[in-house]
Amino acid sequence: MVWWLAPGLLVKRWLFLSVTGVLLVGLGAMIWLKLTPVFYTGQALGAALRLITTYIPSYVSGPVGILLGLWLIFWGQTRAMGVITNVLSPGNDEELLDALLNQRRLSRGPKIVVIGGGTGLSNLLRGLKHYSSNITAIVTVADDGGSSGRLRREIGILPPGDIRNCLSALADEEKLLTELFKYRFKAGSGLSGHSFGNLFLTAMNEVTGNLEQAIAASSKVLAVRGQVLPSTLSDVQLWADLSDGRRIVGESKIAEARGKIVNIGCTPVNPPALPRAVKAIQEADYIIMGPGSLYTSIIPNLLVPELVEAIAASKVPRIYVCNIMTEPGETEGFTVSDHIRAIDTACGRYLFDAVLVQKQPPTDAVVHHYAQEGVGPVWLDREAIIASGRRIIAANIMEERDDLTVRHNPHKLSRVLLRWYSRTQRLW
Repeated sequence: MVWWLAPGLLVKRWLFLSVTGVLLVGLGAMIWLKLTPVFYTGQALGAALRLITTYIPSYVSGPVGILLGLWLIFWGQTRAMGVITNVLSPGNDEELLDALLNQRRLSRGPKIVVIGGGTGLSNLLRGLKHYSSNITAIVTVADDGGSSGRLRREIGILPPGDIRNCLSALADEEKLLTELFKYRFKAGSGLSGHSFGNLFLTAMNEVTGNLEQAIAASSKVLAVRGQVLPSTLSDVQLWADLSDGRRIVGESKIAEARGKIVNIGCTPVNPPALPRAVKAIQEADYIIMGPGSLYTSIIPNLLVPELVEAIAASKVPRIYVCNIMTEPGETEGFTVSDHIRAIDTACGRYLFDAVLVQKQPPTDAVVHHYAQEGVGPVWLDREAIIASGRRIIAANIMEERDDLTVRHNPHKLSRVLLRWYSRTQRLW
């Protein structure tokens, strides 16, 4: 009961208003009836109190009456809260109270915009949602491989794969929904290879009329913390020019070409941004780019000029989360400064103020495992980064998995990002 009166739950003010309403009703009734009931009620109560004090001294009957009243109040409020808890939460009263406290804390979190795609973005969102519910994930729609590519070609919907991953990452029941949304049908001439989440978003797109409304409706169904937005609603096709003169068309084919990328763009040129995405950037308290595939997850969002202009004009902390390992067909041999240079070249603007990098290198076993694919750790070249005008934030944000792969730990990564934001937001 004491915790229900804690600051920030917005409970005390409504209880006070309810009590005030009861008193006003009683006062209005007494005025309307010219105080006649009050007179007789006062006489009856006075006679009853005189009778009680005749047999029980006032120094005994007074405290007994107070204790009895307090007990009735406590009992009544406890049972009332118990009924509310049983309806709203199958658990106990403490679970509902914790949910209310957590909801208030998250609603007061900073407005965070995260830009990217692929598994890197959804991995980050799993950690950020524990610090704020005011999260906007701006996702690339250039994917043309796998289930997303098939739906794009056969039905004409924008690729839902990255959006699906972000929705499941921001959902309250993340573990169950992640398994459900990632489930791929293994049989059926039309279903084989498709993921349930992609088909769910495709159906929502047909019901609501467009992908933006489909994502909004899905977010309500899944109780998503924050929002997921495509960077554009245009049917974007990615292309890359390689150092050997080839032009590779299609996001899924760029990495397969295994060449050095010297230029990247999209068709149509300069696609229009989703207005809600631009507005989210303009209202953001914090902008994060990455982690994710440099040329196929992050840079495609920066080929939308309106998004670039909004990020460049923003006066809030902006940070880029660099990958831990290089990627085959995209960034073999890249250093951290090479990643930064590629982003600057693609958008032609200075978009972020700091870069977050892994502090300690992976173990020798992990390095050897990746070396078999021709890739390795992203080398931290401090002088070149400082020369680019960026601040370096180095932290241990990596986790090594049993299959000798490495990923950003979502909780460590989010904790470091929020700590840097809290320390630097005053500068902006």
